[in-house]
Amino acid sequence: MEYIKQNGKDSFLQHALALEYIKIDRDEEARNVFNELLLREPTYVGSYYHLGKLLERAGNFEKAIKIYERGMQEAKKAGDMHSYNELMGAKEDVEE
Repeated sequence: MEYIKQNGKDSFLQHALALEYIKIDRDEEARNVFNELLLREPTYVGSYYHLGKLLERAGNFEKAIKIYERGMQEAKKAGDMHSYNELMGAKEDVEE
């Protein structure tokens, strides 16, 4: 934990920390970490999927769709079609 405090702005570490929060059912902390990460580094595409899933689990489907759409835009800009397709599939699942 000390390492994370010293390197807290490292996107990979923040993403990993948020995933650990999810594992121990601390969804609010995970959402906060993902939001902070994506505000600072909107190109960190992998976090959009997990943030969207957290929002779905909380019943906030409209926000989840918006997060998936933002992630799709970033993935498309980066030429990351794999992530784009995953985000599109998640978005379509919510819209059904």
